[in-house]
Amino acid sequence: MATLQTHGRIEQLRALFWQLVRFGLTGGAATAIYAAVYWPIATYAQARWPLEHRSVWPLIANVLGYLVSMVAGYVIHSRWSFRDVGARDKVSRTGGRFLVVTLVSFALNTFFVWFLTGPMHGATWWPLVTNVFVTPMVTFVLYRFWVFA
Repeated sequence: MATLQTHGRIEQLRALFWQLVRFGLTGGAATAIYAAVYWPIATYAQARWPLEHRSVWPLIANVLGYLVSMVAGYVIHSRWSFRDVGARDKVSRTGGRFLVVTLVSFALNTFFVWFLTGPMHGATWWPLVTNVFVTPMVTFVLYRFWVFA
C-alpha cells in the first residue's frame, strides 16, 4: 500500500516537473516576445525625445510588449504548458482567471519598469532582469494552482 502511494506521489512530482519545464519554455518564448517589443521602443524612442519626456517611453513600451506577449502566452500556456491540468471546457473561467493573473503580472512588470527606469535612473534593460526572473515565478504559481487547476 505504501509503495502504491509513493509511486503515485512520484508520478505527481514528475508531472509537475515536466509542467514546470513546459512553462519555462513557453514563458521564455513569451518573455522573448515581450523583450523584442519592449526594448527597442523603450531605448530608441526614448532617445529621440527631449529629456523631460523620456521617462514615459519605457512605460509605453511595457504596455505594447505585454499586450503582444499576453496573447501568445495564453494560447501556448492553455494548449501546451497546462494541458494536463483541469478541464478545458470552462474557457470563460480559465480566460477570466488568466486575465486576472495577466493583470497582476502586468502590474509587477510595470512597477519594475517605472521604478528601475524612473526613480532609479537605470538603463532601459534593467527591468528585463526582474521581468525574466521574478514575474514568471509568481505567474507559474498562480497559473498552476488557480487558473488551470
